[in-house]
Amino acid sequence: MSASTLKRVLPLAAAGALILAQAGLASPGRLARGPGDPPLEVKVPRIEQAEIAIDGVLSEDVWSRAALFSSFSQYLPVDGRPAVDSTHVLVWYSPTAIHFGIRAYEVHEEVRATLADRDKISGDDYVQIVLDTYNDQRQAVLLGVNPLGQQADGVLRDTERGGMFSTTSGAFVVDLSPDYVYESRGRLTDYGFEIEIRIPFKSLRYQSSIEQDWGFNVMRKIQHSGYLSTWTPVLQANASFLAQNGTLAELTDLRRGIVLDINPEVTSTANRAADASRFDADFRDPLGVNVRWGVSNNLTLNGTVNPDFSQVEADVAQIQFDPRRAVFVPEKRPFFLDGIELFQSPTTLIYTRRISNPLSAVKLTGKAGSTNIAVLSAADNKNIYLSDLDARYFNAVRLRRDLSGQSTIGLTYTDKIDESRWNRVAAVDGRMVFSKLYSVSYQAGMSATGDAGSTVAAPMWRFVASASGRRNGASFTSTGFHGNFNAESGFINRVGVVQNTFVPRRTWFGPEGAFVEQFTGGLTFDGTWDYDRFTRGTEPNDAKLHLNSAYSFRGGWSGNTSFYYESFKYPKELYTDFFIELQDDSGTPIDTVAYTGTDRLVNTGFWSTIETPQLNTFSGSFFVVAGRDDNFFEWAPADILFITLALNWNPTDQLRFNFLYNHQQYIRTDDRSNVGLRRVPRLKAEYQITPSIFVRLVGQYDSNFTDALRDNSRTDDPILILDRETGEYERSVARRTNSFRFDWLFSFRPNPGTVIFLGYGSGLTEPNTYRFRDLRRQNDGIFVKLSYLFRV
Repeated sequence: MSASTLKRVLPLAAAGALILAQAGLASPGRLARGPGDPPLEVKVPRIEQAEIAIDGVLSEDVWSRAALFSSFSQYLPVDGRPAVDSTHVLVWYSPTAIHFGIRAYEVHEEVRATLADRDKISGDDYVQIVLDTYNDQRQAVLLGVNPLGQQADGVLRDTERGGMFSTTSGAFVVDLSPDYVYESRGRLTDYGFEIEIRIPFKSLRYQSSIEQDWGFNVMRKIQHSGYLSTWTPVLQANASFLAQNGTLAELTDLRRGIVLDINPEVTSTANRAADASRFDADFRDPLGVNVRWGVSNNLTLNGTVNPDFSQVEADVAQIQFDPRRAVFVPEKRPFFLDGIELFQSPTTLIYTRRISNPLSAVKLTGKAGSTNIAVLSAADNKNIYLSDLDARYFNAVRLRRDLSGQSTIGLTYTDKIDESRWNRVAAVDGRMVFSKLYSVSYQAGMSATGDAGSTVAAPMWRFVASASGRRNGASFTSTGFHGNFNAESGFINRVGVVQNTFVPRRTWFGPEGAFVEQFTGGLTFDGTWDYDRFTRGTEPNDAKLHLNSAYSFRGGWSGNTSFYYESFKYPKELYTDFFIELQDDSGTPIDTVAYTGTDRLVNTGFWSTIETPQLNTFSGSFFVVAGRDDNFFEWAPADILFITLALNWNPTDQLRFNFLYNHQQYIRTDDRSNVGLRRVPRLKAEYQITPSIFVRLVGQYDSNFTDALRDNSRTDDPILILDRETGEYERSVARRTNSFRFDWLFSFRPNPGTVIFLGYGSGLTEPNTYRFRDLRRQNDGIFVKLSYLFRV
């Protein structure tokens, strides 16, 4: 980083740090526990006996000897109060597994429960077990279960809460990507519901010592009120959620046994082109295999050969607000999901979806002493079939060392080799938490790309400081990517820019029983520079001022509203192929000149979102952006209307419907014509036949219209697009596409790794929007996948 760059970053960081220090001075919430309450460090009994049946009924004698965890406290939306509904958690362990029994009392008799698919229980009441198996307060395994025993699992990590504008999010984030093998059953009772859970030790990574302590907590979400309660009295005036966990003390002689999972899979597809009458079956390379070996209690080695990474459902269409920013698509492929949390760093320098068609891959993940280890090496075939092998190679290493307290230091390294071309990225990062309220994280690195003897190197950085007071909070973030920074094994949504953001906030809490339970107000100051302009000390290209609010109402309703004032500088790199066809008054072309947009556009408007609780069988959310904003099609002012509407209906505990509608509209300010209009409705219906079998139907319609472009901010003459290959100019014309996608799926998945998928998908188009009369098939296909998890 150059000296001039430091001169720009340090004053902003210093000013932010001063306000952060003042923002963090907030009184803590009162504790819900008193002197007579049970301790937060509990010795759980180890019981040597045969494993019991997991049936959702806590009737065996062993449960009378289990440790009892109760006296829950409310965490969200208001902390420091006793939980309205009682929760009793019973815990014991055998040599090979840990058992949890949950009795959840519901005084209002309004339990929400469905036979939801895996990781889809957010609309139900649920209980989440938090296990910090290394007791390092860095991250924890999260295992969720709804009242009928349906599962949702993943990893929980602390996050920077200082400038967060949400009344429903705590100081943590949950990644539901990882899947764990465990048993759970649940049932409704006259007092609420009862759940029984068994977690085999071979499904977890943990310490290698004979006797060990685990960080522990339990969260319970109640849908009709929107309340989230925890076993330990977790307070919002703390930069860390995990630091406020309790402890399962003196766990002894945990026996993981041999951990060897062999997961063969067979896939086949049959595809049909637009004009074909018969399907073309494809049985090439049908067999693949995944292997998982527990090297030790805390290290796991995974390998795969010719894995099937097909998705059983198409990605939801995403609306792009700024064409300069790439759209992120999450990883969904099973091999990469195991241990994916260990590859994460402050910036996504390791993005496994860059490995698009792996021939083979191997990875080592886990923890050795105080160091997290994640190593991945993959051969990626640039062609579809093994017989057409043309490989490129990806290597990634992520190390993170625990320091004192909750501080860490980490290293990320990636290496991609594609014949003579190579790309490497190396970065260091760290996080510090102090005085409970304050946290600082950072990352700095370099990329180097070489081809044909030339090498280009470039830097990046990210810095975040946060103060997480209960009433006052703030965060300051600075990120920078040189224009030549290139992370070909990672995901950076935009390079060549520096962005600095400062967000202070103030929170008010209503008294018990108040209609407004929490209200947060504050500001966002944001500046984005071209990297070179930042180092020269000039004003930002894009400057933003937002007036923000977040609110939570009694009964589980919540929302956010923000009013914005923004100024955007002309991004000439987007319009290098644009030219103007100058015309006389009669419309006759007289000249062709290069396009030069208005130097700066000023935007004003608002965005707002509202989320409902689970209203009997309905829930939903509504998001809207409206006002004056950039028309990126023509670089002119436009009135915009963005809408996202999501509705969920569960008429029974087995049947569920989800409707999602995305709307993106740009309206010219002079003649009120649409320059761009995209509408994407999506309807999904699922029927859960049994806890492990469901049938899914999905229909998505994508209507996209772009008008003939013109120099809307000045001459109103037509815009020409230069074809770089031919050197010819082509006048922009109006374009309309209407595509309809239909998919159905039969799924049998008793556990992660054992699946039967049978699916069909069809893509169609039509000339007129939403007519459904002249649909023409573009392609369709059938696929089958069979896999079985052998656990030795």
